[in-house]
Amino acid sequence: MFQKILIANRGEIALRVLRACKELGIQTVVVHSTADADAMHVRLADESVCIGPPPSRDSYLNIHQIVAACEITGADAVHPGYGFLSENAKFADILAAHNITFIGPSGDHIRIMGDKIEAKRTAKRLGIPVVPGSDGAVTEEKEARRIAAEIGYPVIIKASAGGGGRGMKVAHTEADLEIALQTARSEAGAAFGDDAVYIEKYLEKPRHIEVQVFGDGFGGGVHFGERDCSLQRRHQKVWEEANSPALNAEERSRIGGICAKAIADLGYSGAGTIEFLYENGEFYFIEMNTRLQVEHPVTEAITGIDLVHEQIRVASGGGLSVKQEDIKFNGHAIECRINAEDPRTFTPSPGTITHFHTPGGLGIRVDSGVYSGYKIPPYYDSLIGKLIVHGRNRVECMMRLRRALDEFVVDGIKTTLPLFRDLVGNADIANGDYDIHWLEKYLARGE
Repeated sequence: MFQKILIANRGEIALRVLRACKELGIQTVVVHSTADADAMHVRLADESVCIGPPPSRDSYLNIHQIVAACEITGADAVHPGYGFLSENAKFADILAAHNITFIGPSGDHIRIMGDKIEAKRTAKRLGIPVVPGSDGAVTEEKEARRIAAEIGYPVIIKASAGGGGRGMKVAHTEADLEIALQTARSEAGAAFGDDAVYIEKYLEKPRHIEVQVFGDGFGGGVHFGERDCSLQRRHQKVWEEANSPALNAEERSRIGGICAKAIADLGYSGAGTIEFLYENGEFYFIEMNTRLQVEHPVTEAITGIDLVHEQIRVASGGGLSVKQEDIKFNGHAIECRINAEDPRTFTPSPGTITHFHTPGGLGIRVDSGVYSGYKIPPYYDSLIGKLIVHGRNRVECMMRLRRALDEFVVDGIKTTLPLFRDLVGNADIANGDYDIHWLEKYLARGE
């Protein structure tokens, strides 16, 4: 097991990893920007190192400074959390060159799954169902027209190196295709420095289903069930739940088994999430995230297994603590992402939190690194906390969530709490009847 882990992140995920390290008896080091000097994880860590000014490029994305912090403090491993350098293959390679363990998969696996075209090819080879579309990058309009005609309109054009909805355009007819192709390539080049795009069949009313997988580092793999992340705004997840209200036990077992086998065949090590669009009983691979997900707590709630503990155990060479037959699914869990944003316009709302009170009681968990008097800096993601609720079934979970939202108090800034109080009382949400377009339509109606 590791002696000292450096946590290369900030906010609630840094605190989440720090807590896991303490429970395992591992010393902790956190790095931080000058803007985060008073952050909760900085206060609680055994050691802290300031690595630069507020802009991420000068601090949390500064690989040189992070490696130097490891060497100064004697950290023998780095946990990257999510975001920032968590899916940076170069970072993983550099750490390996310095004999520092990256708590995550190999740089090669990060590279494969970070390129969406290569990821799709790999998924198909591993027996994972994929969305019909191009086999690789599409550069010519003539080729795009041929592929679109073969798979049928509507089609979606996506950036190969994309994420967060950038470089993604839908063409409903042949007349739309030229401008969609040009716009997607332009956005992809500007956002990612790579204008390669590919084409897929556009599904009209799919759900977003993702499967939590783990490779043990020795050619074995398991799955921890699925999560439903269909409530999204601009391709950003807002509300996640496990298990999905759209799947039955047979579908859950089938897709989980496919993903676990694929991870084993790939020789993958650590946590990963294989993401799908799901429509009319069929799953279609869209991407794989080679890291811990923001929404991992709902999986922990229904399995009772600490996924960060598992990450650390696997990275240290200890393999997984459970076999597939040991993983049981109990009850239902929902996570709401609480952002420092206006609940209607979604404009960021940095500032000082004057009062912060979290809900409590059976089945309630709040992951947050903020506190009363904490000043939210304007430089980073607006997520300030996650409310995770668990119940014996979805009905109990929804009722408990309604109660927890009523208890949650954040004063001094605007947050998305009012949005969730509206959603929990909506009939479609109560019935689990929604898809990836539902939330944006709901917001557009101004309900």
